[in-house]
Amino acid sequence: MSYYDQVAEAAAFLKTRLHGHEPRVGVVLGSGLGAAADAVVDPVIVPYGEIPHFPRSTVEGHPGRIVAGALGGAPVAIMQGRVHSYEGYSPLEVTFPLRVLGALGVRAVVLTNAAGGIQEGLSLGALVALSDHINMMGWNPLTGANEPRFAFAPGAGLRFFDMTEAYSKRLRALAREAAREEGFELKEGIYLATPGPSFETPAEIRAFRTLGATLVGMSTVPETLVARHMGMDVLGLSCVTNLAAGLSAAPLSHEEVFETGRKVEARLAGLLTRLAPRIDALIRAETKA
Repeated sequence: MSYYDQVAEAAAFLKTRLHGHEPRVGVVLGSGLGAAADAVVDPVIVPYGEIPHFPRSTVEGHPGRIVAGALGGAPVAIMQGRVHSYEGYSPLEVTFPLRVLGALGVRAVVLTNAAGGIQEGLSLGALVALSDHINMMGWNPLTGANEPRFAFAPGAGLRFFDMTEAYSKRLRALAREAAREEGFELKEGIYLATPGPSFETPAEIRAFRTLGATLVGMSTVPETLVARHMGMDVLGLSCVTNLAAGLSAAPLSHEEVFETGRKVEARLAGLLTRLAPRIDALIRAETKA
């Protein structure tokens, strides 16, 4: 069975389990941020292990299930947890869930992550919208034969596609507006992705700062690449869960990442609840046009 057929089979299975839910907005929740899915009304929950060909999360803070329902009145599909290449998954497996969301009808996705703060002045627990990224993972999930059937928007599915606006300006504008209404300022930053699982060294952080990175993490970029290949709009949101190596006297740990994420879950849930219906309205308007 081809990769495309595996994606189609997983999407067909999910459609039978979602009982009429037709999500247009997708959300991926990163380390320690999974409880934001609790804001979903009338949820339908499907564990990853029940979905054909779907990779299973193995990292603490990634429950590993899809929660579909209404968020702020908008139909959404939320992934509670993702998989990473450092867990032993291939690039195709890492991005398989995003392909399935696209096949389900999702046309815009919010990718959240736990990130280390590189830029001076970033406080623990801050939410930052991504304006761009730097891929230092050493691989690209689109390496190999191109599959044009993954084109879910006009001009998508190309072998070579533009990444000038990897993270949607209009979605960032909506997010900033929603954040102001929630009572906080949503700053913007540039995310640098490493393969992990080890945290970065102080020398690496100094080099990343020289490159212009303000945040560092181990995810999101592969999903962004695949989402843009399919024609999805992408909003990236980082939660600063730790200060990067060399910026704090304390050693880095996943426990710190997880605990900081838990403290900011309520703020993230409030932001997503305001944001989802606005993104959905944008999609519906374009669909009618």
